[in-house]
Amino acid sequence: MFSITVRDHIMIAHSFRGDVFGPAQRLHGATFLVDATFRREQLDEDNIVVDIGLATQELGAVVGALNYRNLDDEPDFAGINTSTEFLAKVIADRLAERIEKGALGEGAKGLAGLTVTLHESHVAWASYERDL
Repeated sequence: MFSITVRDHIMIAHSFRGDVFGPAQRLHGATFLVDATFRREQLDEDNIVVDIGLATQELGAVVGALNYRNLDDEPDFAGINTSTEFLAKVIADRLAERIEKGALGEGAKGLAGLTVTLHESHVAWASYERDL
């Protein structure tokens, strides 16, 4: 399996509901490094996984829609604990929608899967992996 990874970041605010979250139940900020890894079994006719420039651009557009937002105020997330794991899935699903619509070009039609990883710090991160 071949893969490429592109990176961006987001800065958000949010709070959680539930005793398991302790002090994170209060409004707080988080900055995440966001990695999107695109996978395919065989390279395309240009010998690439996907156009890195387009992948970077589309990841930027997806995270840009979340950047500098208080997620507690976003209608898409009403009543939802926007955990790192949950946000990794949101970003992966939104990227997958863009891939399906052709935003990463014709070569992206051969992609087998996508993994999005959000790094909370240098010692903790969460990922969501999905097929395409």
